[in-house]
Amino acid sequence: MDSKLRECFLKISNEYLSARSGNFGGHTLARFIRHDVPSEISKLPFLNEVNYSVAASAGKGNWATVPWISILNNAVTNSTQRGYYLVYLFSEDMKRLYLSFSQGVTETSKEDMERTKRDIRGHITMDSSVKQDDYLFLGESSRAKQYVNSTAAYIEYNLDDLPSESELIQDLEMMVGYYEEYIEFKKDPQIDPLYTPPMGSEMTYEKEKWLATSKDLITHIHSYITAKGFFYTREEVTNLFLSLKTKPFVILSGISGTGKTKIVQWFAESVGATEENGQFTLIPIRPDWNDGSDLLGYVDIKGDFKQGPFTRVIEKAEQNPDDPYFVLLDEMNLARVEHYFSDVLSVMESRKWEAGEMVTSTLLSAEVAQRDIRLPVNLYVIGTVNMDETTHPFSKKVLDRANTIEFNRVALSNLSFLEEQEEVEPKLVQDHMFRSKYLHLKDLYLGNQDLVQKVTAELEEINKSLILTNAHIGYRVRDEICFYLAYNEESDLMDFNTAFDHCILQKILPRISGSDSRVDRLLRGLYQLFTNKEYSDDPAWNESSTARYPKSAAKVVEMLGRLVEDGFTSFWIS
Repeated sequence: MDSKLRECFLKISNEYLSARSGNFGGHTLARFIRHDVPSEISKLPFLNEVNYSVAASAGKGNWATVPWISILNNAVTNSTQRGYYLVYLFSEDMKRLYLSFSQGVTETSKEDMERTKRDIRGHITMDSSVKQDDYLFLGESSRAKQYVNSTAAYIEYNLDDLPSESELIQDLEMMVGYYEEYIEFKKDPQIDPLYTPPMGSEMTYEKEKWLATSKDLITHIHSYITAKGFFYTREEVTNLFLSLKTKPFVILSGISGTGKTKIVQWFAESVGATEENGQFTLIPIRPDWNDGSDLLGYVDIKGDFKQGPFTRVIEKAEQNPDDPYFVLLDEMNLARVEHYFSDVLSVMESRKWEAGEMVTSTLLSAEVAQRDIRLPVNLYVIGTVNMDETTHPFSKKVLDRANTIEFNRVALSNLSFLEEQEEVEPKLVQDHMFRSKYLHLKDLYLGNQDLVQKVTAELEEINKSLILTNAHIGYRVRDEICFYLAYNEESDLMDFNTAFDHCILQKILPRISGSDSRVDRLLRGLYQLFTNKEYSDDPAWNESSTARYPKSAAKVVEMLGRLVEDGFTSFWIS
């Protein structure tokens, strides 16, 4: 089958600069780069369809300064955000094209990047036509410079004098050979004692590095918060970290004065996200917000788009894709969340993989905001809520889309955390530490079948009680609980029952409310499931500390007590 690599590369170089001056959405060249070019390269006989995938990108919502086409070995990596792979990189001025042996710039630390470059350059003997230096030039943008730093070896082409089709194919086949040689090199246990055969689509070696780093990060965050004179347990910090990694939207509930706002502020500050550098933003919610315009922005009488506070954060996050950005929606339920936040919630659910990168649908269209605005993957939203007569309850739509972490623990006599603590400095942490790597259950299932099946079996038992009041969970909740438990297991942070206890408390029990006998039967059924004993109307017999899921069992006892005393119960203390 005749290939058309040269024709594809010339079309991109000839049309890209003029296309970039127009709108990105729906442009024929963007579709050509994303779909036609990978299809053309995939036809090459030495790229086995089982082992290799080809992806390309011209941008996400806006034109990229450096379009790229990647060739990935699926046993090593399934994403251009991590691992190592081959990639064609176009310079910003469309004068040069580089076939490079590179690595992900968003989920690879500088230390690991330099080590991989040294390994490739030091252990793989390459043809003289392949350069192994840092002198390639893609442009002046920060992304272009990141790509340069990530490159271990490359072949440079002049797009005004591009070689023949056969030479381009010969070069690519040669680079694939070097790629395969490096993969074999990494498998040698004498070279890399952490290596074990691939599980799923990622190397266990990469997972082990992520595991150690995540644990260290949680230790750092907890130490930083403690040094500030605030009493939060390591488990609470771990739970917040896992919840954010599972889904970039978390609700902190509880009585006033338990430090919900502070834990978010210190959590963000510990990883270098402050109000001063724009990576942490507190947005107070007003009771009169009844649509998204106060949060996202609006078109004024002159037809100009006026940014809202949330949109301003989106713009900063887009400009710095490697840094995490945290938004705290303070007193989130002073207004009805479904009214002012529904667009964000819907777009958050639209996250998908596109050319190896996570993208969302459009949050604000070009007709409204002069350009298509999407949710950046490096943006994390935390809402604080108090449940009293001045606030609004949550719908299941909101509860389904968040982990709801309750802060009602008050230990006034515990003053040890006020003793002088050694100062802990913030650490600048890149976004890949918080970013989800699972969006769909099939992303997780391969290599984690036992975990998924175990979780599903537990949830099916819980659903037998929940179905009494139509409070049973669906696929979204099941999937996100699986993701939470997978991240926990990979990092060895909590035992399974402790982690699953948090999931029940945060994803399932907030859905339960009512005043009739069905709610009573539902809660009694859950109590028996969590403790392996029947609920007693004598409170002295309802000891939860020895239960399989003690936090959830204690909450069920509390909710049953409220049902008896008030004739109505819910998850929330009001």
